[in-house]
Amino acid sequence: MNRKNQIAAGLFVLMSLVACQDNEPYLPSTNGGTDYNFVGQDVQGFDASEWYPGGALGTTDNTGSTSYEDETPAIEHANLINAFKKGEMLFEHNFTPNSITKDFSGLGPAYVRQSCIACHPGYGHGRRVTSYKTDLMGNGYLLVIYHPVDGMNSDDGPYIAEVTGMPQTGAVKPFLPPVDERGIDLKWLTLTGTMPSGLSATEFPDGEKYELIYPEISIASSAFNTNPVPTNYAVRLESTIGLYGTGLLDAIPQDSLKAEYMRQAASAKARGEVVSDVLNPNFWDANANDWAPTAWYTLADGTKRIKRFTYAMTRASLQDGAGANAIWNIPNVSRSDRHFLYTTTAWATAMSENPSVIAAIKADPTSPYYNDGTDEGIAAAVKTLLDPKTDQFNNSYHNFEPEMTDNNFWQYMVWHRGLAVPRARDLNDATVQRGKKVFNEIGCATCHRAKWTTGKDDYWAPAMISTNNLPLPQYPEQTIYPYTDMLQHRLYMKNGIHGSWCRTTPLWGRGLSYLNTGAEDRIHDCRARNEIEAIMWHAYSDKSDALWSATQFYNLSKKDRDALVKFLRSI
Repeated sequence: MNRKNQIAAGLFVLMSLVACQDNEPYLPSTNGGTDYNFVGQDVQGFDASEWYPGGALGTTDNTGSTSYEDETPAIEHANLINAFKKGEMLFEHNFTPNSITKDFSGLGPAYVRQSCIACHPGYGHGRRVTSYKTDLMGNGYLLVIYHPVDGMNSDDGPYIAEVTGMPQTGAVKPFLPPVDERGIDLKWLTLTGTMPSGLSATEFPDGEKYELIYPEISIASSAFNTNPVPTNYAVRLESTIGLYGTGLLDAIPQDSLKAEYMRQAASAKARGEVVSDVLNPNFWDANANDWAPTAWYTLADGTKRIKRFTYAMTRASLQDGAGANAIWNIPNVSRSDRHFLYTTTAWATAMSENPSVIAAIKADPTSPYYNDGTDEGIAAAVKTLLDPKTDQFNNSYHNFEPEMTDNNFWQYMVWHRGLAVPRARDLNDATVQRGKKVFNEIGCATCHRAKWTTGKDDYWAPAMISTNNLPLPQYPEQTIYPYTDMLQHRLYMKNGIHGSWCRTTPLWGRGLSYLNTGAEDRIHDCRARNEIEAIMWHAYSDKSDALWSATQFYNLSKKDRDALVKFLRSI
């Protein structure tokens, strides 16, 4: 081949590669590449600090398939890497009823999962599944079983009392799980026609197609191994979210949170809207223009903090938040500040009355439930030991010997608080820069607020950590870009989220989900399989708090829609 033909062939290959990239506008970049020389510099539309969403102390330069697992620079600065690695082991390993290594003992007697990573594949958001199986790796779903108000289609209502708030579908033999997963029916249905908002459920005005799916889930009454069996109940799904960066969210000062509530309250008034329709009245008193009493959470030592964690914003400190609670109630492993079982009286009663349970224990004199070996004695022991309360009237709990050591819990919290946010990618790309502009112009940043600044990070820690002077990583005075307002809003999706109100999910690092977890599922129940579907679910209802912005997206050109998606994949 002569040199002229070699050059022509080379150009053809290069053009083919570019064409392939153009046909795949949503693929994330990896570390390095075309943006390497621009990292940490101001580029069009982005401040230099935006390359590091977790700030100097909270960002990893890794943007590959293990980036969600990285420790923050703060871990290294505090010389906590050994504790971080041990905490990582506690997250990744299965707990068992008994183990040669005591660190992983204590599973059950009933449990949600055997390990934390089972719900957080690759440390990220849970995956959508088509059938509910407790032991399916990546199934991050928690069942939400409640008594619906205002009809069976209502998303609102109190949890049922017969099973735990995070219902358990696993149990250690000889016990039966509170909910038998074989009685769980999960279907995925597809929207057609026009949504209640008046927008198409299947295509944009320019003809590009999309598909919106949603879950329909039910549980047969025969699946409940409880006495009594619940009646008049509905079921919703909630999936786990990514764990990285939560230490930084814990470091945002309460004064900054209050300022955001006040800003959004003022904006609602200026638009002529009722503030309590925009801000959850359980958190913000519109008349007083101040926190509602129920916004405060009382921590173990009496300290009061404003709630900020979980979809329902039920927790106020990461050290008493979803992860700190989950390492106890997901595998049901007790510790010194959780010295009782995560069970219910209804399940304990049913197990004490079950002939197969009694017979299995009777055949094993070494069982802690054996008692005197009679049916009556065994039943009494089962009821007493499985019931979370020994005295229902005085609210006194069993005081079991802790199965997790205080040191192990500290190591777990070092790991949890120490997970870094991946560095941003492609901010020098003109399409990404256009996407950010569109994101702001159509109002997405109203709820997905980009920028926050952490405070002194005077974190709260339980006595088992604080009294032993055990340190945790800190993130003082960091400029961070989580893309959340840390507030709740309502989207009113079909078969939506329990409680209707849902905290705005942070967007940082989500563009790396496929690389880290093998899936890109979004929204609280993984109904959205990509960014397009997630945005269009914001436009489902004419009552959605995000309807205006989602409608603007719906009416964008394809070029601008693709640009916005590429921006989301870059931050």
